Amino acid sequence: MELARRVVCCLSGGALAALLAGCSVDSLVWGSDGAKVIEATEKLIADLAAGETSVVVCADSTADFGKPSDWSSLSAGEPEKFTGKFWKDQAELNPKWSINLEGLPEGATAGTTFPGDVFFRETDGELCVIDVAWATLSTVG
Repeated sequence: MELARRVVCCLSGGALAALLAGCSVDSLVWGSDGAKVIEATEKLIADLAAGETSVVVCADSTADFGKPSDWSSLSAGEPEKFTGKFWKDQAELNPKWSINLEGLPEGATAGTTFPGDVFFRETDGELCVIDVAWATLSTVG
């Protein structure tokens, strides 16, 4: 029990220090680059769910963004540097980052397709979305 209490105190202290220093918890966990990916993803989700065009989309992106309801109830997951080992179709697009999306669109049932992963390229020091990989819900529950 004492170890658990120490871990909680250390994590809480680290989060508080980050907030006081002007850093986000995402920066603490994922580093500043990963936090930027999370922030850009949340912006993309908010824009698309509202039916707006997002400024974070690359000018040459041909990604399928679906409809606003596809983006409802989604949030940014865990960013990672792109390696191309799993996402071979996206490798030719030269993304620097990928991030999984968490949650399901409202009313999702088995067979529903929804945005599952987002791929970011870096252009002139800024992140932009170059592609979206869609997933299909196999079961609910």
